[in-house]
Amino acid sequence: MTDVTYVQKACAYITRGPGELLVFEGPGHDGLQIPKGTLEHGESPREALFREVREESGLGTLSDTRHLTTDVWTRRAGRRYVRHFFHATVHEPRDRWTHTVTDGGAEHGATFSFQWVRPTTVQAFALELDEYVGLLPTVSRTDEVSTLSD
Repeated sequence: MTDVTYVQKACAYITRGPGELLVFEGPGHDGLQIPKGTLEHGESPREALFREVREESGLGTLSDTRHLTTDVWTRRAGRRYVRHFFHATVHEPRDRWTHTVTDGGAEHGATFSFQWVRPTTVQAFALELDEYVGLLPTVSRTDEVSTLSD
């Protein structure tokens, strides 16, 4: 019988304005990703969320943060990821930026390239991180039209 290791992860769906989702491309995985990371000893999923977002993106202020769902995801035999997905909003004027991780951890020195995308038009994310995009608040037809005409 194989021993199974469970790793706790915090995953952030961060949106701005009507219908824009923050994603990045970074080393180690093919495809778009969202800010995420492993919980440290004694840390709650919510605490890890704020720490990981700050470390990976440089963003320091999130609003309206709420837990969406938790799942157990298997990437390889013997290892399960307990993924806590959160949604938060942010007021961020930059459309694109790069951020280099400087926390001294395993990703220290890694550079991530961030951008905003409309979740309904993106390809599949790395690590099946897009699995719960459908739980995000939707943009109404009226909001979308008024935003485009501004």
